[in-house]
Amino acid sequence: MVQENKKIIKSIKIQKINGGKATPAPPIGPILGSSGVNIMEFCKQYNFRTQDKNGEICPVVITVYEDKSFSFLIKEPPVSTQLLNMIKKEKGSKESNKLKIGKISLDEVKKIAKNKMKDLNCFSIKSAISMISGTAKSMGIEVES
Repeated sequence: MVQENKKIIKSIKIQKINGGKATPAPPIGPILGSSGVNIMEFCKQYNFRTQDKNGEICPVVITVYEDKSFSFLIKEPPVSTQLLNMIKKEKGSKESNKLKIGKISLDEVKKIAKNKMKDLNCFSIKSAISMISGTAKSMGIEVES
């Protein structure tokens, strides 16, 4: 939903927000309240649009306009979160070069790359796979070819 002919006064990025579970509590409330955005309206719209991703981290970019209206874009969950979900672990390795916490296939990496492609700073699926493989390696996850 793009709002035309309205002056943008602020763009806000919130990284750690669970799909379908937005509330006026911190971090959302204070961030949006300082911008004059109707917090409850944002929470209702966000929860409605992310109800199929209940509990997943879904970063959001909120554009605030001069008349205090807003629009927002929901991004895909972070690559690290998707990798941890695939291997069913809570967090990455403390020593990724020594202690491996799991293995992931190249097909699974390709699936994440296709899912996250629009959010990544790359133009080909090959470079997206390379970026995701690097993230996996830094987390202590082996990528099997």
